[in-house]
Amino acid sequence: MYSLKHISELIDVKLIGDHRKIITGISDYLTPQPDKLIFISNKKNLNSEVLNNSGVILSSKELYDDSFSANFLISENPKLSFARLSHLFNNSSQSLFSSSSNDLLIGKNVQIGNNCFFGKNVIIEDNVIIGDNAIISHFVVIHSGSIIGDNVNIDSGSIIGSEGFGNIQDNDFNWVHINHMGNVEIRNNVSIGSNCTIDRGTISNTIIYDGVIIDNQVHIAHNVSIGEKTAIAAKVGIAGSCEIGKRNMIGGMVGIIDHIKTADDVIISATSTVNKNINKSGIYTGIMPISRHSSWKRIAFWITKLDKIIKKSNIKII
Repeated sequence: MYSLKHISELIDVKLIGDHRKIITGISDYLTPQPDKLIFISNKKNLNSEVLNNSGVILSSKELYDDSFSANFLISENPKLSFARLSHLFNNSSQSLFSSSSNDLLIGKNVQIGNNCFFGKNVIIEDNVIIGDNAIISHFVVIHSGSIIGDNVNIDSGSIIGSEGFGNIQDNDFNWVHINHMGNVEIRNNVSIGSNCTIDRGTISNTIIYDGVIIDNQVHIAHNVSIGEKTAIAAKVGIAGSCEIGKRNMIGGMVGIIDHIKTADDVIISATSTVNKNINKSGIYTGIMPISRHSSWKRIAFWITKLDKIIKKSNIKII
């Protein structure tokens, strides 16, 4: 629990109201409580029940009115302030425990930094390096040779350093697997969601750079590199040897074929398929119904010509 004065100073926002008021947690605007903080981003949710029953309201100066008698925290970026406060009142780490637990299986020559916490049934294979302040949740597997930086959070069920999907057919059409000898390198301040799979490199490493955040059920294949501070939403699949730029934002269920490169500051819309390099920053969308490849090539060709055809025909688009 924290006083409003302490909270306002911690996240550097303006406090209007009782500086000594004690806040014990965060609640939804539908269930306001006198000792809880409520985050309001929409004026329609700022009703009399919220104003009369909440401990404090975190909002913007545009939504505040001098006639309100409730306690307010006024932020220039309320959502960012809420994100910081969510860590202040987070109790999920209580379900984790230190590396002394019997449920943690550790291989040979493993290095674990300071202040690390592990969930139940975590497996860490040989020659893994884990930096400081790591939170490795339940049923995570970290395969041999993987390198985990400082302040990395890996949620339940994720697998780091699994064998990549590299195969070649022989003369009898049998699949011969290529042994993957690289590792996975996860840099600092990376967050990985539940049930993600990050494959080891074939020879060189798969690399997740600083500040990357990854949602649940994401697959990152062998030899991929993900640029700094990129955000990847759920169910994205990134095929082998792709190079994703810095600060990319990749929407849910996006598929990126192998050997693709993207520039910095690229946004890819949800469910898009990326089948060619993206060389300039911007927002990109690519959604096509599946068809025979020969038909798809003809359709794609004419789609790229539509803009010129419309301009020559003087057709007005409403």
